[in-house]
Parts: sequence; C-alpha cells; structure tokens
Amino acid sequence: MAGHSKWAQIKHKKAIVDARKGKLFSKLAKEISVAARLGGGDPSMNPRLRTAIEKAKDANMPQDNIRRAIQKGTGELPGASYEEVYYEGYGPGGVALMIHALTDNKNRTVAELRHILSKHGGNLGEAGCVSWIFEKKGYILVSKESIDEDSLMGIVIEAGAEDLRSDPREDNYEVITSVEEFHNVKEAIERAGIRPVSAEITMLPKTVVRIEGDVAERMLRLMDALEEHDDVQNVYANFDIPEEVMAKAGA
Repeated sequence: MAGHSKWAQIKHKKAIVDARKGKLFSKLAKEISVAARLGGGDPSMNPRLRTAIEKAKDANMPQDNIRRAIQKGTGELPGASYEEVYYEGYGPGGVALMIHALTDNKNRTVAELRHILSKHGGNLGEAGCVSWIFEKKGYILVSKESIDEDSLMGIVIEAGAEDLRSDPREDNYEVITSVEEFHNVKEAIERAGIRPVSAEITMLPKTVVRIEGDVAERMLRLMDALEEHDDVQNVYANFDIPEEVMAKAGA
C-alpha cells in the first residue's frame, strides 16, 4: 500500500495545480453532473453526489459552478450527456490499470487512450482482464502530525473503518473503509478536529507489481499522460515504485 499512499499524495498536490488551471473544475463538474443524473440532485440522498460535492469544495470550486453542474445532471439546465466507462489494460512492467472516464464520445475516448498507452509502453485489454485485482474502498489519508496512532485507531474503528495502516516510511496514516461507511468515518475524523490530507472512494489493489528504474519512470509518465486527458476522471494501478522515483514524480 505504500505505493498507493505516495501516489495519492502526489495526485493531491497536482490537483491544486490543476485547480489553478481550471482543468480540475471541469472534471469535478462532469462527476457532479453524472452523479446527479444517476442518483438525483439531493446530496443527502445520493452518496456519490455528496462525495463529488465535497471534493469540489475541497478544491475551492465556486458554489455557482457546483449548482450549475447539479442542474445539468438533473436536466434543469442544458448540457452534454456524459457516459461512464471503465477501461482496463496494462502499463510498463505488467502493471494493471483501470481507467475511469466520463465521455460524450466513446469512440474518440478509446482511440485517444489507446494511443496514449501505446506511446508509453502500455496497452488496452479486454473487459475484466484486471478488474479482479482491485477492490472499491473508501481511502482516507491522515497526517501523522495531527494525531497519534492509538487515538486515531479508536476514532475510526468505532466509526466503522475496516483498517488503519501506518508505514514508518510515510507521513500519513491510511484509513480503509467500505464504500458504505466512508462518510461516517470521514465525518468522525473531522469531528475530532482533524482535516484529512485526502479522502476518496477509490480502487485499491489486492496485489502489487514492483517496478524500478526506467520502467518505473515510464509508468509514472503514463499515469500523468492518462490523468491529463480531459475525459479521464481517475486512473487506478497496482504498481509499487521505489521512494526516490516517486519523490521525483512529486517534485
């Protein structure tokens, strides 16, 4: 899990830069619209919409943007209709990849993703080729500076978390939850006066592939290229990469 933790922190830093460029707001608006279309515009009755709104607020997305995205999803305002698609494949070194996209043109998206993958030493696979490697979970990072492990353990386990992991090489604790208990655990942490470093519903790998050197660097360049694509919401991978290579990626 150390690799996942480090990549989650790198993504969090990059999201701040993307927010300044406006790119993140566009992706967040898509997710809000799709969540509202699928589950209704009331976040108290729609956990996916609630999560999307929380992420948007964390990124300082203006309230007007959030409201318009909800209204586009519910049909109160006109807007493009996005389809949710998961693509599966492999990166350098046999790393398993799941790519979550929201698109208004599946043919365009799959062609562009295939090009990105082949350019960086990866390839698309058949549906189901790697999905069995991942589990959908709530994933919360909490800074070790904000609380000691025993205190945090008491808070999160009582709130319904499945696990608390602490790697001595990392600056954060990893809190793992079921999708259903994600909000309960996040809110319990926040009630204790702690702001999580990041909190998301994600796909956690059950097994990891250790890659190093040039293969690891190519894998990280592929992750960047995929996440830069306008239709891609999230990329999940099961790599484990040395600390020094990850540090360069987050520079």
